[in-house]
Amino acid sequence: MDTTTLDSVVIGAGAAGLRTARLLAERGVDVEIIDGHDRVGDAWRERYRSLRLFTPRRWAEIPGMRMGIRFFDYPTGMQFADYLEQCAAAIGARLRLSTRVERLSLTEDGRFRLALSTAGDVVTSHVVIAAGAHERPVLPAFAAALDPAIRALHSLDYRGPEDFAPGPVLVVGAANSGTDIALEAAASGHATTLAGRHPGQVPISIDTPVGNLVSSIFIRRLRGLTLDTERGRRFAVANRGHGVNLVRNHLADLATAGVRQVGRVAGLDGDGRPVLEDGERMDAATVVWCTGSLPDLHWVEIPAAFDGNGDIAHERGLAADVPGLAFVGLPFQYSVASPTLMGMERDAEYVVSHLFEPSRPARSGSAAPVAA
Repeated sequence: MDTTTLDSVVIGAGAAGLRTARLLAERGVDVEIIDGHDRVGDAWRERYRSLRLFTPRRWAEIPGMRMGIRFFDYPTGMQFADYLEQCAAAIGARLRLSTRVERLSLTEDGRFRLALSTAGDVVTSHVVIAAGAHERPVLPAFAAALDPAIRALHSLDYRGPEDFAPGPVLVVGAANSGTDIALEAAASGHATTLAGRHPGQVPISIDTPVGNLVSSIFIRRLRGLTLDTERGRRFAVANRGHGVNLVRNHLADLATAGVRQVGRVAGLDGDGRPVLEDGERMDAATVVWCTGSLPDLHWVEIPAAFDGNGDIAHERGLAADVPGLAFVGLPFQYSVASPTLMGMERDAEYVVSHLFEPSRPARSGSAAPVAA
């Protein structure tokens, strides 16, 4: 088996990976990006087609690389995918696409060995995992017992209205993806119910110039909620596992579209039909679980990278007990905004500036746990 020796590897060619690779290249580091998709940006092309980001252009752009949309526009998922592909070309990043890292382990001399889905291994001294925070769907424990006659899918797998079976649609999870999909279901003629706790909403329309500018204040507030402040730590604990406020969609939009809003789905009845907390049984031909997602790091076979609970042990993205290993794009990596386009640049800068230090400072205990 062939083994390639590299200085540094970034796993993931999305926004976080490209930002990190650009910063490494600016420092003169020889870096290669490994990604399992066929094209840069495919992670966005695989999302639902109607997706439109609610990050303004100026916050979504990689520094120095202009996105080809108007100042007040918000990119669609497809536009952002193409933008990332253009950025990769402009950076001159060395890419190894259509290649999954199936196992990451340590060699006897403390370097990292990456077993790849293609032939051969890679051995490297530094690894940054930027493979995305939304890889593993989160489902309620009872989801597996749903009546098999009901079409079920997770929001990560939803592409468009053709995924709905004829008849009523139940969307479980009332955050941004859930409201997007519920509105699309209603617009395509389905009787639609949206179940879940209302996460609150931004009190302006971001799709106006004034709203776009005001949203920058909200973004700066999120960036300021950091894990080295008491307020940021409280926020992280209180909101772990919950969706962020509704940004583009509002309750009035749902009402106007005819989307029925109900409480949480508590479980299933004896026939496998969803049941609400108040006991109401829901009739649905399709259930879309918009119940969140987590990183999937089962392939990281380095026990010291995790704490006793199986969570990533890190300090602002730097693996606490594994020199040379780092992460970018984790939920609450440093701030509420860390897994978003508007927060990951700062995290990437910190990781790159400390990655080559021979030792780590002692953990402060401020890092929020991130399930692997």
